[in-house]
Amino acid sequence: MLDPAVASGFKVAARMKKRSRSMLKVGELAARAGMTVRTLHHYDSIGLLIPSARSDAGYRLYDRNDVARLHQIQALRKFGMALADIGAYLDSPDASPIAIVARQIALLDRQIGEAARMRDTLANVHAQLSKGEVPELATWLTTLEQMTMYEKYFSKEELKQLPIYQNKDAEAEWKRLVSQVDDLMAAGVPVADEAARQLARNWMALLERDTAGNQALLAQLNSMHENEPSVQRDTGISMQLKGYIMRAIAEVKFDVYAKYLTPEEIGHMRRHQQTRVREWPALIENVRAQMRTDPSPDSPRARELAAQWFDLFQDMVGSDPATVARFRTAVESEPVLRMGRGMTDEMIVYLRRARDRT
Repeated sequence: MLDPAVASGFKVAARMKKRSRSMLKVGELAARAGMTVRTLHHYDSIGLLIPSARSDAGYRLYDRNDVARLHQIQALRKFGMALADIGAYLDSPDASPIAIVARQIALLDRQIGEAARMRDTLANVHAQLSKGEVPELATWLTTLEQMTMYEKYFSKEELKQLPIYQNKDAEAEWKRLVSQVDDLMAAGVPVADEAARQLARNWMALLERDTAGNQALLAQLNSMHENEPSVQRDTGISMQLKGYIMRAIAEVKFDVYAKYLTPEEIGHMRRHQQTRVREWPALIENVRAQMRTDPSPDSPRARELAAQWFDLFQDMVGSDPATVARFRTAVESEPVLRMGRGMTDEMIVYLRRARDRT
């Protein structure tokens, strides 16, 4: 007859073996969730999603509770919450799986409602065309194009957070400002002139308001403008006009940097402004896309982007540690220097970690 302790041990082992058969290995979970194994490894390494068990061979094993947590993580990321904040939220008393699922349902309800309204619009146009009538399509098509354009670059949840998309009066304000900038350009007013600087301050203030100060949304807005000629045409913000106002904004910022940096250091930054500043938007967009695809800073692509970032940063500021320290003090101390960057703190942390891997 078996010793009771030994018998109990066999029972526990049998239960564990049966449980492991009902769990998912990391590759299986990644495939089912439409993610990369590297991402799940990263979630484990930062304590965001630690698998409940490991196989005898050391493979990560995920149970039902782990998968439920992953569902909440991915939902919160889609809602726009930074990865660094998700773990703290899920581990807090405020976390509620019911609330997260309810929020997802509400988001789907809005999407269904929008699709239904679009169907009604199309049905009306179809009915008119079927009767041989000619509907007034110009305004409707323009509105449709703009809606589709935004949705190429922003999720529904992000559009809810983007004031410029919700504020119908913003378009008129931007048109007035664009017209004023256009007039200065036509008159040949230098970007260092006070009139240009004032419009640059107005431009930054509107951007801050209409993106709610969200640098990630600003980066996406910049990407949409850079890549879509129709947006440039409809807004009147040509690449030439954007270049002019960006140089005027740089003049405003140089004045602030002058409180922290020497004239020689400012001159170094001016050279960067003239030669390589156009490289930043594409780099920021590439970093944002890579972080969404794979949030781990260990990948070769992350290290490649970090090298590009460090090269551009050095070209802008130089390599003297004292200069870099004063530059960072300026950015941390002066809100105006953080306006319009498009680079979030989360991106910078990601790139620094990737650089440290090289």
